[in-house]
Amino acid sequence: MRFLLVEDSDDIGHAVSARLSDQGHAIDWVTTLADADAVLAASDVDLIVLDIMLPDGDGRDFLARHRARADTTPVLVLTARSQVSDRVSVLDLGADDYLTKPFDLDELDARCRALIRRSGGTAQEHFSADNLHYEPQSARLQIGDSTRTLRNRENRLLEVFFRSHGRVLSKAQLLDRLFSLDADVSENTIEVYVGRLRQHLEGSGVRIETVRGAGYRLSDR
Repeated sequence: MRFLLVEDSDDIGHAVSARLSDQGHAIDWVTTLADADAVLAASDVDLIVLDIMLPDGDGRDFLARHRARADTTPVLVLTARSQVSDRVSVLDLGADDYLTKPFDLDELDARCRALIRRSGGTAQEHFSADNLHYEPQSARLQIGDSTRTLRNRENRLLEVFFRSHGRVLSKAQLLDRLFSLDADVSENTIEVYVGRLRQHLEGSGVRIETVRGAGYRLSDR
């Protein structure tokens, strides 16, 4: 998944981006609202983690503009303000959830997972198809009696495919989901990861199909 983190604190920014990156997510970490606007203009993201007090403005103004454009990307607000009225104000502006600083990274993980599930219209923590059972959170893929543990980006790519089951995804779209904007990668990288996933999926009831000139899709065999 592709996350945009808008946070000017070095300590929090490094901790959050390292935690989410370790799980295989692509993280674009910026410290100003101007840079956040630039990222959103250049690429789609799956989730925005937004601080309120930033060097060039108030995150609530950014949130209001974001929602005024009818953008439904989930937004998790980070705030140092603990009063109920402050939390209510960001929810009324269109935030999907909030965390009060200081926060535990495990709770951040859980809230991000919940927002991604909600935005995808599903409460699923796992996916099943024929003899296959897949759990993105634990990166476990079970096919029949064989259980395999996926590497981080393999896991995230397979999760993207399952959440878009039957839809064609271009290489550019898949790159957006796996890598940040400053990552030096080409579309050939996607071919490598797709090749690895195809090996993992051998013997299952699903396959990753190449749609010539368009990309890939996960389909039933």
